[in-house]
Amino acid sequence: MQSSAAIEVHDLRISYGSFDAVAGIDLVVQRGETFAFLGPNGAGKTSTVETLEGFRNRTGGDVCVLGVDPARADSAWRARVGVVLQESEPEPELTVGECLALYASYYATSRPVQATLEMVGLWDAVGRRCGQLSGGQRRRLDLALALIGDPELLFLDEPTTGFDPSARRAAWMAISRLRDLGKTIFLTTHYLEEAERLADRIAIIAKGRIVSEGTVETLGDRALKPSTVRFTLPPHLSVTDLPPALRLLFTEGDGGRAEATTTSPLDVLGILAAWARERGVDLPDLEVVRPTLEDIYLDLTEECR
Repeated sequence: MQSSAAIEVHDLRISYGSFDAVAGIDLVVQRGETFAFLGPNGAGKTSTVETLEGFRNRTGGDVCVLGVDPARADSAWRARVGVVLQESEPEPELTVGECLALYASYYATSRPVQATLEMVGLWDAVGRRCGQLSGGQRRRLDLALALIGDPELLFLDEPTTGFDPSARRAAWMAISRLRDLGKTIFLTTHYLEEAERLADRIAIIAKGRIVSEGTVETLGDRALKPSTVRFTLPPHLSVTDLPPALRLLFTEGDGGRAEATTTSPLDVLGILAAWARERGVDLPDLEVVRPTLEDIYLDLTEECR
């Protein structure tokens, strides 16, 4: 029976001399899942990914990707895996269409060239030479080349580096469409918004160890972290006019801006709403701010900075 996991890693260790780049990590990525793998430079991220791709030997542990140990994988396994590297150099004198057709010929089965270019937003450049593409177009071509063999699993290594905001969002749409097609995506990125937007689950590696793993909502116990409640006090009122349960909780800043940090924001909102109704006032800019993914990431990787 086929395993539901596309990637299974147990006690992966990668050492360079006496230095342990990866110090015994466990990972499971389910088929059809978009999984983001985050970590600062030198954390062991690249060593891990290259091992999963079959490009690097491990020191110890068990690794299974699409039912095969990448260290012993053959060309048939390689055809099931697509890779977008941080840097690549497509044939500069070929047009985009010619380049994609060439790569398609390497596979027993492949995706249509036009459909693949349309998916990554590059069909309008089909006749342009690869050497004349902009940086953002080059990254789209990289994604198209990784897709042309219709792989089951895609490794995307910093896929939107160098993109302007508009191009980055277009790439996110393309990646989302891949997930809709049932592709498994293993994403590494330094753009936390990218991970938050695309990933079903996230793992953070620091100093060769997984320091947290979960969904965007649960990573690093995010749901349990204190939230900040903010609003502007109505004219002629101060925090001393708040209900007794809130007076010591809130502080007042410039412009009558009241702020409190609490692990029970719903309770605070309930008391505030009742107080505002009783006073006959409105709190139009009332907001609850939870810790961002960036806040959680920085806390978890603080020792690495």
